[in-house]
Formats: sequence, structure tokens, C-alpha cells
Amino acid sequence: MNPLASSHVTCMLPVKDLDRARRFYEDALGLEPLGAKPDGKFIYQCGGTELALFPKPEGTKAEHTAVSFRVAHIDEAVAALEGRGVRFADYDLPGLKTVDHVCVLGSEKAAWFEDPEGNILCLHEDLA
Repeated sequence: MNPLASSHVTCMLPVKDLDRARRFYEDALGLEPLGAKPDGKFIYQCGGTELALFPKPEGTKAEHTAVSFRVAHIDEAVAALEGRGVRFADYDLPGLKTVDHVCVLGSEKAAWFEDPEGNILCLHEDLA
């Protein structure tokens, strides 16, 4: 038996300003806070996983999607988050064009936004 196949997963996101990040994840994204850990991380419940914000003075350097939230109806999720102040990215590149912030990539739709710390986040809807 593979112990990782059934293990609980925590996604770790670096943040420069924990208070600013917490306001975004709680107020704009509406995530359920679980609280602070002794090592300085702050944990949120996201379905069956956890998202952990951890203070890092230099923040993030990633140029890729750090977290993608699977949603049932991406258009509704985008509209709801925009109503909470989330700003989505728009692209017009070969093979990647958004319409109303959403693009179709093979068997899914996707939309991207950044948190105030520079982490790239995504919403995605499976089409199959």
C-alpha cells in the first residue's frame, strides 16, 4: 500500500505580508480559516485539502500556477470572485486566449488571478 496515495495534502504558499494575505484569502476568496500553527504558518480548509500561508520575506518567485481550484461552473465562480474584488488576468497569445477571463484548454476551462503576494492562482472546470 502506498502511504502517499491516501495521505492528506497541504499546499504551501509563501507570503511577504501574512496579514494582507489573510485578508485576501478570507475576504476575497472566502476560505475557512483553521488558524495559526506554532511555526508561523496560517492554515485554511479547502475541501479535502489544506492551504498554508507561510511568511517568507522575499515572497514568491514562481511564474507558474501555484494552486488551482476545481469548480463546477467557472463562469459563476469568476463572477462571484469578481464581486469580491478579485481581478482576473486576460490573455491573447497563440494557443491561450481568454474570453471574459476564461479560456478553454483541451478538456477544461481555466481562469487565472494573483493573490496580493504574487502567487498565481487558477480556477478550472473539467469539461469531460
